[in-house]
Amino acid sequence: WVDERRCLRPMLAPHLYSLLADLLRVWQKPVRIFEAGSCFRRETQGSRHAAEFTMLNLCEMGLPAERCRARLEELAERLMRTAGIEGWTLEGEDSVVYGQTLDIVARGVELGSTAMGPHELDRPWRITEPWVGIGLGLERVVMVAEGGDSLARWGRSLTHLDGRPLRL
Repeated sequence: WVDERRCLRPMLAPHLYSLLADLLRVWQKPVRIFEAGSCFRRETQGSRHAAEFTMLNLCEMGLPAERCRARLEELAERLMRTAGIEGWTLEGEDSVVYGQTLDIVARGVELGSTAMGPHELDRPWRITEPWVGIGLGLERVVMVAEGGDSLARWGRSLTHLDGRPLRL
């Protein structure tokens, strides 16, 4: 919760928190989960921004705190290697929600953001274990991997199909 009326969490974080807390009681640490699904953001539409996109969300909880930064870097490297994206960087970014984050950037496009916790916003969910997370916009990853410059070909759209306008 940011204040009494606003809560900022990507995807299904409250459910994810409950699930992670339950799994930490029965599985060895760290607990690793990924999910892919629709994510909605209040953003302007454009060639590189979409109000609705598909997010791949990776989360590991129960790591030693001193290992969190290195683990984020390992996960980012594995994701970018798998996607066939070279020349990417991790760039520091100030986040209203998480404070300092690292963005995964390639060809000038933010492909995803990383965060570490526990964070002050985790307290209401009783999250006290160190965690790392990465949220990637899959349409942007595909756009960059394929050398594109617009989400139209890879994103959901009512005006385009396979990158072509539907205007008749």
